[in-house]
Amino acid sequence: MYSLIVHGRRSVDLHKWRNLSVSVQNVFSFSSSFSSYAASARNCRKEQVFTFCYLVDSLGLTTTVAESVSKKASFKDKGNPNAVLRLLRSYGFTDSQISSIVTNYPRLLLLDAEKCLGPKLQVIKSMEGASSSSDRLIETISKVPKLLGMKGDKTISRYYDVVKETMESGKSFKFEKLCHSLPHGMQQNKIRNASVLRELGVPQRLLNPLLVSDHKLVCGDGKFKETLKKVIDMGFDPTSSQFVQALGAVRKLGDKEIQEKVNVYGKLGFSVRDVWEMFLKYPISLRFSEDNVTQTFKILKTCGLIEEEILSVFKKFPQCIGYSRQKIYNSLKTFFGLGFNINQFSMMVKRFPPCLNMSAERLKKRTKFLVKKKNKLMLRKMKWSLNAVASFPQVLGVSMEKRIVPRCNVMKALMLKGLLGDRESILPDKESVLLCTDEEFLDRYVRNHDDKELVAELMSIFTRDSAS
Repeated sequence: MYSLIVHGRRSVDLHKWRNLSVSVQNVFSFSSSFSSYAASARNCRKEQVFTFCYLVDSLGLTTTVAESVSKKASFKDKGNPNAVLRLLRSYGFTDSQISSIVTNYPRLLLLDAEKCLGPKLQVIKSMEGASSSSDRLIETISKVPKLLGMKGDKTISRYYDVVKETMESGKSFKFEKLCHSLPHGMQQNKIRNASVLRELGVPQRLLNPLLVSDHKLVCGDGKFKETLKKVIDMGFDPTSSQFVQALGAVRKLGDKEIQEKVNVYGKLGFSVRDVWEMFLKYPISLRFSEDNVTQTFKILKTCGLIEEEILSVFKKFPQCIGYSRQKIYNSLKTFFGLGFNINQFSMMVKRFPPCLNMSAERLKKRTKFLVKKKNKLMLRKMKWSLNAVASFPQVLGVSMEKRIVPRCNVMKALMLKGLLGDRESILPDKESVLLCTDEEFLDRYVRNHDDKELVAELMSIFTRDSAS
């Protein structure tokens, strides 16, 4: 771990980061305590019975639910609970919503309506704006009522933002379910850590999976801070998925374990710099077992790659290190079924390692489209040979609908009009047609014509097929 951090500090600009005591009592004191406890238990039981009746009469809870709630929060008079209900109703909460809130967060009825709960609702209301309706506030609080149990205006507003954005992103049900199952302190801790990540620049789309699962990555306090500092010191960009992956890898692996992983890669010929660069690309690469790494290395050898080529493949696309024997053999079988030989397969893996992770359906669809003899969208001069596909395997990774089909249709239109592929206008290399950017393609083959009607026609073909 030390070697990785040292290397990282040299390679990238570092980001700044900001008793139990046990008492032994004599028999007499124990007897006194026991008597006090018995009296306390009787009082507690009375409060539970009172609370049970109140919940059934005032909120219409079933006896089963009321019994469960009364065990988590009980009171001896109606004063404060009634004040809480009046306050919630004044904000537009229905009795059904209030019943649901109390069921999921019973301690809400214990909060001081005037000094505690009222100011918190005011803070949240101000965040929504004076002119806005209370609908979103009601929806959010109804689903995650524990927000009202948090302390401090800044804390509440920060957590409310996270919860609201998570719900708006379509993760509402999972997040709501998680929040109801987590103890109050753990939920607050988890959202606080997620808020820290968001303030660092981690996108909401990367935070949502952490918030709606029981992932331990954003749980805890000391461990989270320690892990976060290490990852920041390593130079990871908080806006990237690698940042979150690195948090998971560093949290699960101690310094000694990370050094052992570096040594495993070292035995295969990787330098510390190589391991560092793979870790930056794909932090999970340090979580693969020694057996996993060496097995993948051996399998690629049997596929015709020499050691130097395998090292290059791993460095270029470290995700493939975790591929199982069966996955690689299935990929090989698919390519053989399409007519490729072992040498062509090796060439594709070296030039475009992600081809190992493509589904058989995707590979078949693209290869048959490009190579098939009878294809209405592909004129004879535009067809690819298997060797051409093997030489430029990146073409297998592009979208059929958004790139291959619309570009082939534009090229076909140009050829049928005699503007390409004749003696005066040589047909361009196939790979340059499909592997360049959209802007480059449009500049070369669509916008470069003087005839405005032709440009409009070609643009129509391109955009129509791109959208279909």
